[in-house]
Amino acid sequence: MNRKVGLWIDHDKAFIVSVTNDGEARRIITSNMEHYVRYSTKVPGDGSVDDARDRRYWNHLGEYYTKVVLKIGDAKSILIFGPGEAKYELKKHLADKGMLENIVSIESDDKLTDAQIIKKVRDRFPARSEFDLS
Repeated sequence: MNRKVGLWIDHDKAFIVSVTNDGEARRIITSNMEHYVRYSTKVPGDGSVDDARDRRYWNHLGEYYTKVVLKIGDAKSILIFGPGEAKYELKKHLADKGMLENIVSIESDDKLTDAQIIKKVRDRFPARSEFDLS
């Protein structure tokens, strides 16, 4: 199966649109992460309360990215877009799974509605017509 995936991602949610020859599927994965601001001035690893909170934050994010990777795992082409750093953090997780070559593009986008996300993915990965013989 030649599955193509486009996903909008930030630290709160990932909106995944999968496109195959059989159609399109959508899924939302939420991180269930509390809004968190890191403002520790201590050196990481010093055992401070802030360091423990930072570790919990990054561990939680790691679990979130793992869930996203599992849902897009067999995609042959991956478009990643969204605001902030989450798209680059996800890229690292995909690289760890040997999926770096499957990423076709990483783009910055602000907050988008679900309809705008779907349109962007459809524009990038148009559905095959019944007359397309490739």
